[in-house]
Amino acid sequence: MTIDKQTVDKIAHLARLELAETEKEELMKDMSQILDFMAKLNEVDTAGVEPLVYMTTEDNVLREDVVKHEITTEQALLNAPKHDGSHILVAKVIDR
Repeated sequence: MTIDKQTVDKIAHLARLELAETEKEELMKDMSQILDFMAKLNEVDTAGVEPLVYMTTEDNVLREDVVKHEITTEQALLNAPKHDGSHILVAKVIDR
């Protein structure tokens, strides 16, 4: 399958990309190769093949959470540029 320049222009516009003419030519070639590969995959007979949900049949092995080292509030605030003694103060980033 071949991709034409109009298709590349439309995709570039949707992706908010500015492309030079040489880049458009390269993309046309690359996208055509990708679509050709996908068409080849569609030729494979997948009848009777179960969908793959997980890559392995093994169960996830979880470890117990163990507290290894606790620090005090004062220690946690040592490197904070601004704090009020119990909380780190940061600039407001959300306007309401």
